[in-house]
Amino acid sequence: MELAVTGGTVVPIEGSPLVGGTVLIRDGRIVEVGMDVAVPDDAEVVDARGRWVVPGFVDAHTHMGTLEEGEGWAGDDHDEATAPVTAQLRALDAINHLDNGFRDAIGGGVLAVGVNPGSCNPIAGETVAVRCAGRSVDEMVLRSPAGMKSALGENPKKHYGDAGRMPSTRMGIAAVIRQALAEAREYDEARRTTSRPGVDLGKEALARVLRREIPWRQHCHRADDILTAVRLADEFGYDLVVDHGTEAHLVADVLVERGIPVLLGPLIVGRGKVELRNRAFRNARLLAEAGIELSLVTDHPVIPANLLHVQAAYAVREGLDRDVALRAITLNPARVLGVVDRIGSLVPGKDADLCIWSGDPLDPMQRVEAAYLRGQEVFRWDNTQQTGTINGQNWFA
Repeated sequence: MELAVTGGTVVPIEGSPLVGGTVLIRDGRIVEVGMDVAVPDDAEVVDARGRWVVPGFVDAHTHMGTLEEGEGWAGDDHDEATAPVTAQLRALDAINHLDNGFRDAIGGGVLAVGVNPGSCNPIAGETVAVRCAGRSVDEMVLRSPAGMKSALGENPKKHYGDAGRMPSTRMGIAAVIRQALAEAREYDEARRTTSRPGVDLGKEALARVLRREIPWRQHCHRADDILTAVRLADEFGYDLVVDHGTEAHLVADVLVERGIPVLLGPLIVGRGKVELRNRAFRNARLLAEAGIELSLVTDHPVIPANLLHVQAAYAVREGLDRDVALRAITLNPARVLGVVDRIGSLVPGKDADLCIWSGDPLDPMQRVEAAYLRGQEVFRWDNTQQTGTINGQNWFA
């Protein structure tokens, strides 16, 4: 099956925009992007004249499907806050693929998300990258695991401190993480010998981090916590990603030296805790100007994922280069999730995950008019209701 999206302003991300360009899709993959693409006679043609054609946005830090909207306690499965180290957990096993958040995300152009466990535990469990539509979560998976979630600072300190348990201080949190990683390293060394230990799912998961198969996704806001994250990464030699990074601009030189990316956000929030006192949209510009690979995130449902592009627009208003802003919600988060070979830009060989916008997606007045996953329409805005079909069924009904 071939599909041609023609006549729109095509924004490939990797390359200059093409006014009046065409994206040719075959069997769910992009086969050609350009101005003079030969459209086969039997191809389905979608006329995008006067509109923008943009890759699906990627939000690399959410709790979508695990902290469900409108479900209260029954839909809260994102935080196994019963032990400080729960590396054996998988966010994948908590996702309700029918969470309304996925539908809303698509309506805002977000077609893929990283789903993380919550942030009460110093080591919380494995993250997963998923598309935002599918008949099951297993059908939606792009990469599992996609990282290991860890938290420093106020969240674990308050949760376990209030319970009178370790860790109740920043040094306690670091000690818990260091002990778990040291034991995992010893376990991984032992399993390579003839005296293989019995299976320990938590240590197996941490060994993947130590072997640099997945990154360490570090929840941290304050500059001192970010430096602790760097210190631990230097000690154990894993790939570090800074999640949230509210004060990352204050230690940008340290991060640049090590090539550590930052997932900044959420930004459309009040300063509800002391760690957010330096929260500002201009921080995105400061990080980018320092040379840091920047992604913007919503922490959905803290900020609804369909407002990801609004955060990017506000960051541009505060000085962030618009091309950098678009990369921060497409290519860069796809790289962090380990799926940049499949999504994040409109180039031949990648999956045809894209949206047709009424205009510039960095204009908050514009909307998504249609969305496609692997070349299959999953959303269409018709001025009265949202509609979308997967395997012939209207999943918005």
